[in-house]
Formats: sequence, C-alpha cells, structure tokens
Amino acid sequence: MKVLVTGATGFIGKYVIEELLKQKHTIIANSILSEKEVAFNWLNRIHYIQADLNEERQDWFCFFKEPDMLIHLAWEGLPNYNELFHIEINLPKNYLFLKNMIKNGLKKVVVTGTCFEYGMQSGPLKEDLDTKPNNIYALAKDSLRKFLVQLQQKICFDLKWIRLFYMYGEGQNPKAILPQLDAALKKKDKVFNMSGGEQLRDYLPVGKIAEYIIKIALQDKISGVINCCAGRPISVRKLVENYLEKKNKNTELNLGYYPYPDYEPMAFWGDNSKLKKIIGI
Repeated sequence: MKVLVTGATGFIGKYVIEELLKQKHTIIANSILSEKEVAFNWLNRIHYIQADLNEERQDWFCFFKEPDMLIHLAWEGLPNYNELFHIEINLPKNYLFLKNMIKNGLKKVVVTGTCFEYGMQSGPLKEDLDTKPNNIYALAKDSLRKFLVQLQQKICFDLKWIRLFYMYGEGQNPKAILPQLDAALKKKDKVFNMSGGEQLRDYLPVGKIAEYIIKIALQDKISGVINCCAGRPISVRKLVENYLEKKNKNTELNLGYYPYPDYEPMAFWGDNSKLKKIIGI
C-alpha cells in the first residue's frame, strides 16, 4: 500500500513515520519544510515531497503520486487554541486540500481530530456524544469533520476521524507541563510551580499514539470517529509525580501556583471501546 502522511515532520508525524516503517508499505511524507531542514534518520527510507498545502493545484492526488491512503496530520499554529486563523485559514485550507485529493481519486482518508471537540463535557467521553467545542481550534476541527461527512454524501470514500487525547514525549511543545518540568530539572530548580494538579486527564506516550494511529488507519472494520486514548484518568499531579519518580528526582511541587484552566472541565477522559476492538484487547 502507498501511504501519504502530511505533517510528517511535526511532533506526532515523525513517530507515525517510524511506526509505518515497521510495515511493508511505500511511504510518501509531506511537510512545508525543505529536504535540507528535515533531520530525521528515516528520510532516505521514504519518498519526501515538500509542499505548502495552501498552494493552488488542480490535482493534489496526482502530485502526491496517487496514494492508496492519506494520514492527514498537518495543522498549523498549535498550541494557540483560540486564534481566529484556525477557522479563517486552517479550516478552508485543509478542507479544500482534502476535497481535491478525494475528488481526484483518494479512497481512504484518516484525519486527526482532538478531544477538545467534546468541549466542557466531563467524565468518560464516548464517540457518539454531541460535539460542543468551546475553543476556536476545536471548532475548526469539528467543522472539518462535518464538512467531510457531508462530502461523503457526494463522493464515496472511507473516513476515519481519530480524536487524540493528551500525549507526551520527546519533541513535544516546550509549553506543555512535562517539557516545562524537564526545563526546571535542567536548571536544577528546587521548586516546580504548577496548578493544584487534581484535574483528571487521559495521557499516552506519543509513541503509543502513533502505534494506535497506524493500527486504526490500516484496519477496515471500524470507520468514523475513534477515540485514541488510554481510556483511564490520571491526575496531572500524579502524572508529574510519576515522571519525577522515573527520573529519580525530588523537586518540590508548588501546587496551586497557577489557576486551573477555564477552557476545559476538571475531569474527562476517553472511552476507548472502539480502539480496543481495533487493537484486539
């Protein structure tokens, strides 16, 4: 199978490529970076095509060598969740690119969404819940999914919409909590400032996320919306404490230094029943 991965040099993308390389598939990787800027050891094992998906092309499907499947990870501007460019630029850009690919022959489409599509709903979040996005990024992603579902009424193609929950790992945005903790440890800070840490979230290492994305993409039994998550909650405080224990560090946690965010509920995690059927557990 010939698989195209957009956003291949991003945080998730490089892990997805590494996971795909374990399979016997032809891989086409795309990002906006030039080949000289791509410093990954898998570059000589795949076909890399640099392109800005905002360009106007009559046939993106032909340009990308007519792949059998697209894993669409590309999305710019994160983690700025409330910037208008998500709906003014990213939403139309991504929809028109995907529509062009589908119209010209693409039959299998895999797109990563976000748990933020569920909005302020608490507890275990199942895929059949109504979406209630309350930030601009989530609104744009949810709208893209709805646009693609409507497009399925006009053109026949398979759509897998993977809702990603929280993740961590090498290459993560430095503003995320564990990279901030790593920076504090590197500076040998005696105290780490954080929120109260009692909020419950659903975390997976990014390598496991990539493994699940590939397993979801390559199976044909379940399509539509699929949560990609651990399926169990952990407090942010416990996540940090476990991380410190793993690194054998005793940094003091200054709990309550930052207020809890007002754009997400105190306790939510994913229902991973669909994912379990896919991965066979």
